[in-house]
Amino acid sequence: MIKIKKYIPVIGIAIFVYILLKLNISSVAKEIINARFDFLALSFLFIILSFFTSTSKWLVIARQQKMKVPFFYAFKINFVGMFYGFITPSKIGSILRVEYLKKFSDGKIGKGVSNYFLEKFLDLGSLFFLVLASSLILKNQFSGNYFQYALGGIIVLLLLFFIFRDEKRSKSILKLFYYKFVPEKIKRMLKDGFYSFYEDMPEKKYFILFFVMSTIHWIVLYSITFFMGLSVGINISYFYFLLFMPIATFIAQIPITINGLGTKEAAMISLFGLLGVSATKIFSMSVIGIFLNGIFPALIGLIVIFTSKQNRA
Repeated sequence: MIKIKKYIPVIGIAIFVYILLKLNISSVAKEIINARFDFLALSFLFIILSFFTSTSKWLVIARQQKMKVPFFYAFKINFVGMFYGFITPSKIGSILRVEYLKKFSDGKIGKGVSNYFLEKFLDLGSLFFLVLASSLILKNQFSGNYFQYALGGIIVLLLLFFIFRDEKRSKSILKLFYYKFVPEKIKRMLKDGFYSFYEDMPEKKYFILFFVMSTIHWIVLYSITFFMGLSVGINISYFYFLLFMPIATFIAQIPITINGLGTKEAAMISLFGLLGVSATKIFSMSVIGIFLNGIFPALIGLIVIFTSKQNRA
């Protein structure tokens, strides 16, 4: 079973390579080489904007948790998270942010863990909401069960929020696991982590703001894809990008690949194909996105990591 799990992330890469081999590679290369610079420049401006929106959505949560993280430092942490998120399934590597936040919570890890999970919770919630809206609008155009999946996801998230948002309620549920299964040598550490997790938990009224900020970030990301699409000649309405991309992102969350590679391309080819867009153009758009909106931020994160290590040396 362990060996199977080890190779699960390779599935998405295999899908990506399969799609590439099925297409005319020279045609893909031609589309990329001839991509319009003006639209790429606009997409790059939105990429820069996305650095700010992706930082702000968790920094606002941190401020409500009374962690006084300077914006520039948060910006650096975010790039580190982008690097680890780019090379791990479902961007789980971005949890490394927790370690950087310890210095702003008296060395306690719980607040950082809380910050990470609240952000991911809201990211998924806003994504499910967008998928729900897209599915309703597109219900007559395809037969996917995305509406049911998104609705189920929202119900699960709301249930988890109801249970684990309250310290006493979650304590009563987790205490059996704590006493029965947790080794004695780490009980103290987990206990401290649990209480610091709920320390300065944001008030419920702020969750609407957090939700809106996560939704805005998704829209910024889809705007990047829109301009990349225009650069390779995908001349369809921005509205359809806002409808199709949440579904493609939703499918890309399946943890069988690194950073959604392969699964996202397959989903986009299927969805945009409904409007007659060629698979070659979709794949070309995706490759440009991987370099500009994936590898580029990851490289900045890698530079930040090495620079930080040299400064500590």
